[in-house]
Amino acid sequence: MTMWIGRRDLLLTGAALVLAAAIGASPAFAEDAEASAFLKTFAEQMAAVVNGPGDTNAKGQALTPLIDTNVDVATIARFCLGRFWNGASPAQQARYVTVFHKVMLNNIRGHLGEYQGVSFDMTGTRPQGDDVVVGTIINRPNQPPANVGWVVSRGTGSPKVVDVVAEGASLRLQQRDDYASYLRQHGNNIDALITALERQVSGG
Repeated sequence: MTMWIGRRDLLLTGAALVLAAAIGASPAFAEDAEASAFLKTFAEQMAAVVNGPGDTNAKGQALTPLIDTNVDVATIARFCLGRFWNGASPAQQARYVTVFHKVMLNNIRGHLGEYQGVSFDMTGTRPQGDDVVVGTIINRPNQPPANVGWVVSRGTGSPKVVDVVAEGASLRLQQRDDYASYLRQHGNNIDALITALERQVSGG
């Protein structure tokens, strides 16, 4: 099974890993400027790591706390499991979230070299329910610019990226569809999905 980041090469490392929906209703942003300022800072921090000195391992380690602080990783996992989340036991849920996080970080490290020279242009904001979509153009050397919308929510009390829309496609929805398809092919066995993700982490 392949995670979506392996078949989509549009975003800054780590951005394509932002695939969450906030649980329940989120308080609306008082101003779009809040979401825009948050996203600008986050994007600049990621770009500084990717374009800075150090090897791939060091950069991957430096990106990890940025992702964990600015991305709602736990709800990424929950959303991607979709309706199967409520059918999972607490132990399965915990095991799944843990391995999802590991897969995400492995994918970040595996694509770091593709993003040297990356830069962002902010293109404005628009509301999406209680959230705000911050539009950007991601520029990479020798690659066409990519239109990317970052959905920012305050569902956890502070701004976090909860989805990425790349060239019009919601990555969180695509990942959920991938997992649902895998589960249908394996008798809706959540342990089978978790084991497949664990093998992906171990390289098996």
